[in-house]
Amino acid sequence: MRTSLDFPDALFKHLKTRAAQEGRTLRDLVIELVERGLTAREVVDPQKRFDARPVFGSTDPAARPVHFMSNAALYEIMNEDDDERAIQFMARR
Repeated sequence: MRTSLDFPDALFKHLKTRAAQEGRTLRDLVIELVERGLTAREVVDPQKRFDARPVFGSTDPAARPVHFMSNAALYEIMNEDDDERAIQFMARR
């Protein structure tokens, strides 16, 4: 079935870049990612994820030592948009 979706510019750029890097079409990549999201086993309430986070002096999750981070904090960092991580990294330099 055909449909039309409006993606934020940064997300669309990320998707196109990833598809090109993997030698795939944008359509195939989006279908795979949607299917993966629909079949994910664990559905986490975002509020509970934030409540489980330990408190540290820095508000920047990337500045915290990994061995002191909760699973929720690690999961959040792993799932940040690549463009956002690049912006944060460059700002620290």
